[in-house]
Amino acid sequence: MPKVRIGIDVGGTFTHAVAVNNETYEIIGKSMVPTTHKHAAGVAAGIVESLFKLLKESNISPSDVSFIAHSTTQATNALLEGDVDKVGIIGMGSGLEAVRAKGETKIENCSHRFYDTSNGIDEIEIEKLINELIEDGSKAIVAAEAFSVDNPENEQKVTALSTVPACGTNEISGLYGLKMRTRTSVVNASILPKMLEAANMTDKSIKEAKIESHLMIMRNDGGVMGIDEVKKRPIFTILSGPAAGVAAALMYAKISDGIFVEVGGTSTDISAIKDGRSSIKTAEVGGRKLFLKTLDVRTIGVAGGSLPKIKNGKVIDIGPRSAHILGLPYICFSNSDEITNPQLVELDGYSIIQSDNGKKYAFTTTCAQKLKQFGPITEKMSEDMLNIASKKINKIVEEFIRDYKFEKQNIMLVGGGGGAQILVPESARNLNMEFKIAENAPVISAIGAALALVSEFVERSIINPTEADILKIRQEAEAKIVKMGANPETVEVFVEVDKHKNIVSARAQGSTELRKRDLLIKEISAQERLKIASKAIQYAEVSLKGSTGSLDCYGAVVEKKGLFGLFKEFINPVVVIDAEGIIRFRRPDTNVLISKKTHVVENFKKIIEGFTNYGDAGMVMPESFVVFKNRIVNLSNLSDLPQMIAMIEFETKSILPEDPVLILTTKRN
Repeated sequence: MPKVRIGIDVGGTFTHAVAVNNETYEIIGKSMVPTTHKHAAGVAAGIVESLFKLLKESNISPSDVSFIAHSTTQATNALLEGDVDKVGIIGMGSGLEAVRAKGETKIENCSHRFYDTSNGIDEIEIEKLINELIEDGSKAIVAAEAFSVDNPENEQKVTALSTVPACGTNEISGLYGLKMRTRTSVVNASILPKMLEAANMTDKSIKEAKIESHLMIMRNDGGVMGIDEVKKRPIFTILSGPAAGVAAALMYAKISDGIFVEVGGTSTDISAIKDGRSSIKTAEVGGRKLFLKTLDVRTIGVAGGSLPKIKNGKVIDIGPRSAHILGLPYICFSNSDEITNPQLVELDGYSIIQSDNGKKYAFTTTCAQKLKQFGPITEKMSEDMLNIASKKINKIVEEFIRDYKFEKQNIMLVGGGGGAQILVPESARNLNMEFKIAENAPVISAIGAALALVSEFVERSIINPTEADILKIRQEAEAKIVKMGANPETVEVFVEVDKHKNIVSARAQGSTELRKRDLLIKEISAQERLKIASKAIQYAEVSLKGSTGSLDCYGAVVEKKGLFGLFKEFINPVVVIDAEGIIRFRRPDTNVLISKKTHVVENFKKIIEGFTNYGDAGMVMPESFVVFKNRIVNLSNLSDLPQMIAMIEFETKSILPEDPVLILTTKRN
């Protein structure tokens, strides 16, 4: 049997597991068990149960498993439900900074002790402070010292001496800002004991099953991290569940630009993908921002199992309560012979159907789509249910379109989850947008976990970063994911410089193996790619502008009439398409220059200088990208030309001097 990749997704109602052929990426097995929210071991019990069921039913040998990953709701649920442990903080500082550090390391609802490090660390005194915090009821410890991101030695000493789970602020963030770094670390520590317990149980079960592959967990940015990292930084698993769906949207459904709508039974998760990357935002807990980047996933309480509120024969609302929460069967999946004289009744403020025999049934959005009319539910009520539910989804979709400056005609809705076929077509119709339902939509998140890349996000506070600083951060991010198991030849790093906040960040992703072939690759002809480009650009005169062998760049010259038709303006819409016909890049007006690797730096300098504007706001450089082999490197978020040049030289060092490189530049709005 070929090697197998296993993905497990923990949903609100069910835990799904899938087995994927490592060579062809075809699904060769599925299993499903109820999510074990109330089990003593939490959702970890369901993860283990679904895994063993999958192995048995699909006749998979543990020795054939080459990769295994799962999403988890443990961290998210703990924070939402307040199921967290008390945290003790040991603040540290020396000299003049000690007074400020003492104040900034005090966080509400936490026990606090302060230690002056002017004369170094006295281990006996630190142990005494730790014991005091434990006696106060603290189940986890945070070590917080000013500038520990530069020198973490004292924080490391404290965490090493702790007899309860502990973390240092330097482990959670590399940014200056002691108050926010401490607060973020407190959130991490508050879920650390329970996450350790769940992680250890799951890891133990994997090993007992004689699976040699190391267990990976979905991160909040759509990648995966090793179990050892989870034991130190469980905060990085917030939004782990939705992240699995987004990973599938990128790796399996292959969305380049679009909005992914994952419809479950109780809730719907919506996220945006632009230029083949998931959208990221700064996380907040309790209304306070943290030093933590997560997927920009927006969740609403309407889905396939949502219940209506009906008054006087009119549907007034849908959700957030679902059939799953009330423990009711869907009437559309029930035996109609058992239902006599059905009547609308109210339960907990929601409308349900009750039979003469007293049995109660849910008429959900799924039922509205399948039955349209049943007993007291009219066709108009069913249509209104679907319409109200889709409008709630569409409100979020339209927010994403505004926030990420999408052109509606150039993107589509992509549906995943068991309820996608119910609500996504209705939403697309109301928005006048194209849509598609992802293949294997009901288990899309489990597939995402199976296919996810190892991921890491590194941030540093650096004033006026040099080219050396930029490359150092990039290499640090790469080194971290290689240490976690990523094959160096698969690593891609996206670097960004925020010159206003003096922050340099690097987001790295890579596969655990060097794949023999691209995922589900189905090459299409050049004629078919040109047809796709023509449809995307929406103008007839589309031609091939350049090719790297793996990526083709198509463009057109379009006359755009000015005021009263007196002035003529020409724009150059461009798309970059891969061998499968997937649009990897799209801009409404872009200059394309074809270069060889040998001359790429000098050509890049010339074109950037030609497209740079100078005005009241200072120097404004264009968005810029270099395309080579099968890669598109975004340089737009670097702050100056030397940084861009350094990145180009670093990224293209492995290609041959005569290899083609495309330089794409777009004026900023």
